[in-house]
Amino acid sequence: MNLTEKEKWEAVVSCNAGYDGKFFYGVVTTKIFCRPSCKSKTPLRSNVKFFDTREDAMKYGLRPCKRCRPDLIEYEPMAELMKQAKSIYEMYFSDNIRLEKELERLKISKNHFIRLFSQKFGITPNRYLLGLRLNEAIKLLKKTGISILQVAIISGFGNITSFYTCFKKELGCTPGEYRKRYQPKKAMVDEVKR
Repeated sequence: MNLTEKEKWEAVVSCNAGYDGKFFYGVVTTKIFCRPSCKSKTPLRSNVKFFDTREDAMKYGLRPCKRCRPDLIEYEPMAELMKQAKSIYEMYFSDNIRLEKELERLKISKNHFIRLFSQKFGITPNRYLLGLRLNEAIKLLKKTGISILQVAIISGFGNITSFYTCFKKELGCTPGEYRKRYQPKKAMVDEVKR
């Protein structure tokens, strides 16, 4: 299918991802080439040259855009962003303030973020965060003799009430009952002796 320059230009102006891979465009003044879907500022039409392949653009002396990565066969910036978000949750699940600050740096609206995260991982961000906190609480209840209040705080729950409520709802028992059921007696005695 041969596209006219007018069709190509319209695809560039509308950032139409449907044309990705069908052609590339370069901006001769910046010496950068992009995919049609690139969200960079629309260049002046007089500065744009079209190419059938990325190789043609590079032979012309252009370098790939760092935003849309036309040098890669596949580039999914939102998937990369969600992997980054998942890492942020794993690193800061117990520190609400730091967690919020790090997530703000992703510069994505809350609703869009929830939708993308859910699509990528099959779980909402809040549900994923709750799972991380409960797993940490379970580990602490099984392996330490620290107080349940300390377990709640270290695990990232805001207060003891929300910790008890979530724990009982998800695991069907209170943190104290869970500890009695799953923590070896010797570990509790050793922790008390210290």
